[in-house]
Amino acid sequence: MTKTLRAGVDIGSTTVKLAILDENGTILFGEYLRHRAQTRETLKQLIELANEKIGDATLSVSITGSGALGIARSLGLPFVQEVVSVATAISTYHPETDVAVELGGEDAKIIYFRGGLDERMNGVCAGGTGSFIDQMAALLQTDAAGLNEAAKDAKTVYPIASRCGVFAKTDVQPLINDGAARADIAASIFQAVVTQTVSGLACGKPIRGKVAFLGGPLHFLPELKKAFVKTLKLAPEDVVDPENSHLFAALGAAMNRDGGAKISFSDLLTRLAEQTGCDFESKRLEPLFSGEDEYGAFLERHARARVGRGDLSSYAGRCYLGIDAGSTTTKLVLIGEEGRGDLDRKLMDGDVVWVVIRILWSPTNESEVWNFDARMATSLWATLSSSRKCSISFFRLWSYS
Repeated sequence: MTKTLRAGVDIGSTTVKLAILDENGTILFGEYLRHRAQTRETLKQLIELANEKIGDATLSVSITGSGALGIARSLGLPFVQEVVSVATAISTYHPETDVAVELGGEDAKIIYFRGGLDERMNGVCAGGTGSFIDQMAALLQTDAAGLNEAAKDAKTVYPIASRCGVFAKTDVQPLINDGAARADIAASIFQAVVTQTVSGLACGKPIRGKVAFLGGPLHFLPELKKAFVKTLKLAPEDVVDPENSHLFAALGAAMNRDGGAKISFSDLLTRLAEQTGCDFESKRLEPLFSGEDEYGAFLERHARARVGRGDLSSYAGRCYLGIDAGSTTTKLVLIGEEGRGDLDRKLMDGDVVWVVIRILWSPTNESEVWNFDARMATSLWATLSSSRKCSISFFRLWSYS
């Protein structure tokens, strides 16, 4: 007789989670994958992995998550609200928990279990969530894991707005340009997430007692969890740290008290393959170009406005260097007397001054600028190196030849 297992699927804004339990609540399979907007393909991949590991079985499946409602309808699976799923899992695996804090890709939750169930979740803004962390990590040219590694060596924490990614960038970018340590910036970003979660969701209600930390960001980023523990002043015995904290919404869905839809692995994969449409279709705009000919004419027309390019290695005479150090990129152009652009570069990096120096040292090879005019390059180096802070600079240079 084919065994029946409980399965929970959590489709979030950035990841898909699948958890499969036996009749005793033991986890037989649990995985977490980023879907990169390919939710069905990622879910199919997880189901195939589970089928390979577990073998033939009938599943009692329920689905949860911010991106799950449409798929639940198309596959004929019952949907469970994600805050309810998390609360169910916590009550089952860690009944001693007083408060649960969960961070997802674009949502954050705080659930109070004492004095009556109080469930709180962020609204339309993803500030202080996993997506916010990814965005801030990109400014430091790393990923979330790199941010966590850097934060281990932090000495100072700077105030950073976390209500909105745009506001946070206006705080982070000046720190980068002023040469603040990457470790300090990383720790400051994590502290901003803590501040946003506690102030935005708790709204003054104390977070006390046994506190559980759930969700991908808190599971995979220990330094972020440390920032929460430090801010909330929790003793080690008050920290509830579940082994599968990143899967708790999926685990709660698997425990759906109303029961899930009974379906085999093969039938579920068949439904995923067949149901590929949407329940609705948005009105689409007309294409920018009617065909390849119109697109080609557009490219030809715009190509006429390009600045001519010269040969930097053979140029001699008066020249002008323009530097635009913006909030996320640094742009340089070197123009000769005839208005031709001999050098142009665009780079993303934190330290504006050293970006400029690096570009001038090796526009195409290590010696090109020095052969152009060694004294000019030395003079420029000294001018740039004299200031650690460079917003928008324009240097007028004269060759001595």
